[in-house]
Amino acid sequence: MSEQQEITHAGGCHCGRVRFEAVAPKDYEGIYCNCSMCTKKGIIHLIVSKDKFKLLKGEDILSLYTFNTGIAKHYFCSKCGICPYYIPRSHPNDIDVNARCLDDFDITKIKISDFDGKNWEDQVHKIQN
Repeated sequence: MSEQQEITHAGGCHCGRVRFEAVAPKDYEGIYCNCSMCTKKGIIHLIVSKDKFKLLKGEDILSLYTFNTGIAKHYFCSKCGICPYYIPRSHPNDIDVNARCLDDFDITKIKISDFDGKNWEDQVHKIQN
């Protein structure tokens, strides 16, 4: 089986002050998590390695939110409030892009798998490689 073609996806926050690029499969699979944080943010997860993520602008306008263990670093635009990406506790050496913030995002065009984040400790192994 051949590896899926990767492309550079561009994205950003609502006001455009934060912009990024992420290299990921053209037809990536998103992850929906039902934990309290992800449910309230409405995030569709697309986890990429740090070397496949580039923050183009907006580092100076990002605010940081942490809670619980403090491992996850939730970045959001301090102007429009959107969370375009974060560093997840499940993959602390990677970047979790909010696929909804990709310029080409179309929920009808991607496959989304479910993750039971309400039971994170018992389920996290299912999304870790």
